[in-house]
Amino acid sequence: MTDPTSAKSADNASTAHTMQAILQDGYGTVDVLRRGQMALPDIAENEVLVRVHAAGMDRGTWHVMAGRPYLMRIMGFGFRAPKNRVPGIDVAGTVAAVGSSVTRFAVGDAVYGMSRGSFAEYAAALEDKLAHKPANLSFEQAAVVPISAGTAIQALYDAGRAQHGQKVLILGASGGVGSYAVQLAKALGAEVTGVSSAAKTDLVRSLGADHVLDYTQDDFADGTRQYDLILDIGGNPPLSRLRRALTPTGTAVIVGGEEGGRWTGGFGRSLRAPLVSLFLRQRLTMLASKERASDLERLTPLIESGQVTPSVDRTYTLDEVPDAMRHLEAGDVRGKIAITVLADDK
Repeated sequence: MTDPTSAKSADNASTAHTMQAILQDGYGTVDVLRRGQMALPDIAENEVLVRVHAAGMDRGTWHVMAGRPYLMRIMGFGFRAPKNRVPGIDVAGTVAAVGSSVTRFAVGDAVYGMSRGSFAEYAAALEDKLAHKPANLSFEQAAVVPISAGTAIQALYDAGRAQHGQKVLILGASGGVGSYAVQLAKALGAEVTGVSSAAKTDLVRSLGADHVLDYTQDDFADGTRQYDLILDIGGNPPLSRLRRALTPTGTAVIVGGEEGGRWTGGFGRSLRAPLVSLFLRQRLTMLASKERASDLERLTPLIESGQVTPSVDRTYTLDEVPDAMRHLEAGDVRGKIAITVLADDK
């Protein structure tokens, strides 16, 4: 490991040895989150130390806080407590130090991407999980892009193989991933139908959706309309309902899930989909999203051209992370939540 004080670093990073962070020493409710002081993270030769200006919060941070579904503990997140005491992945900030083999970034660069523990004043990140921050975004806006927009671009372009002119249905269109998926599909030239609650249909329309369905009133699988591609983001409709809404050779991509029990959550349905698909002309698949800078590099031109714009519902301070988590749990978030760590306009 490389200590940031011995890596190529800025003066303020070289003299700072501790930082403020949100700490989590076990799984549970928001009560497991507390602000405390800890040592700056070490960085390896291929890592970057980021001075965090803002962090993003999404459902993944809730799952790590709660330790559910239990399958994630078995997968390596930590059996009795999270391996990483600092929650948060999405990060935007400035480079404070770089490892000896880092070539793409220099001290002072404004960056965004995925890190180890972004709810802190400093976070370590692999070089290949960071990109230069789009010039037209604030740090708060940039911080809510990486995980959600990266997942959306993988679901739409890679797993979904979306094409110009297709009819695309997005379930969960008002959430973090969905708000980007709507914009990305429109940028591709698709005809987009978004599904959300009545309270969020205005947001989905503002994102550019051609049609908006209120899931409490409208049935996307009533047979009146079929879609070439369905992105099921965080929902839990039976596979039979997804198939009913697909064209005979359409594709459905399951992106996560928020139901299905404590052990597997929504993963059981995701794992069944490819097996069912073996016997169909329709294609049912799941997305196992990856954290990679290449997705951010695909997104940056779309963001800088104005075709994709982050939807920031609310911004909280580091001290207010528990309140932000409660807002997330309530299901009222429109787009994404940002956490301001170092106040700065750009």
